[in-house]
Amino acid sequence: MNLAQPSTLSNTPASTIVSLKLLTMALLWGGTFTAGKVVSQSLPLHTAAFCRFLIAAILLLWLVKKSYGRLPILNRFQLCVTALLGFCGVFLYNVFFFSALSIIPAGRTALFVSLTPVLTALLASVIFRERLSLTQWLGILVASTGALIVVSKGALNSSMPTLDHSFGWGELMMILAVLSWAGYTLLSRIAMQTLSPLVATCYATLWGLLFLSRGALSEFSAIDWLNLPPTLWLSLLYLGALGTVLAFIWYYEGIRELGPSRTAVYTNLVPAFGVLLSAILLDEEILVSMLVGGAILILGVWMTNRVSSVKTKHQNR
Repeated sequence: MNLAQPSTLSNTPASTIVSLKLLTMALLWGGTFTAGKVVSQSLPLHTAAFCRFLIAAILLLWLVKKSYGRLPILNRFQLCVTALLGFCGVFLYNVFFFSALSIIPAGRTALFVSLTPVLTALLASVIFRERLSLTQWLGILVASTGALIVVSKGALNSSMPTLDHSFGWGELMMILAVLSWAGYTLLSRIAMQTLSPLVATCYATLWGLLFLSRGALSEFSAIDWLNLPPTLWLSLLYLGALGTVLAFIWYYEGIRELGPSRTAVYTNLVPAFGVLLSAILLDEEILVSMLVGGAILILGVWMTNRVSSVKTKHQNR
């Protein structure tokens, strides 16, 4: 059963529209760090993620019904792929994401997202046997240096104990979150062969909601639902409607039209938006090491993806 929508060439006007969508997606995802910080301070880990994707699931089911008349029935392979998408991109990512936000500042967590394209390229080389050029490997080294500057808070020349104190559970959780998302991105390429972005997002969300439900149900009784602040509900609505439904669908569209590597490049903008919004809305401090390390990260990611982008453009001429 093929529920994928027809693809367009990357040099058509449709590609420009997809690029604009991905730019807006990065802005929306940048805002999820601020909204997620608000939610993580009021709700337990699993409940926070469950509420986010419950809102998203309701909206997605409505959109699917409006587009297809009913929820399409998938074959066994499609169910397995979407289950893996839900496990990696919804369950694992959000468990690690909200765990990190409960420990470290939102702006700091956002900078770790810059590692996503690099880790995606590394996993693609292992899983799909994609060969990386010397420039791409150099880009990985540069990006890793930038990440070390961010993680160490600029203490590269200091003793190891100082580095140990600057790298804790929050940073570890964000690295695991990035790994989960890299796996999700690669799996999405497989899903896009037979599913539309809307259907794939809907099924992945439903699977993720199922995986999150076990932990969330055990937390419900300890929550004082009537006294939760209005900012929490607004943040959840933002996370569910904009940060999940709209952004996830556009991310799938990017993978289908531009491919995983070129789509992942747009996540470079997420840290910049995340740090900016965190500083404006949460009054968080922006360290010089965060700016320097973030800039080096973006340079390394650009180097890693530049070759594949140039080749793709050349092939489309």
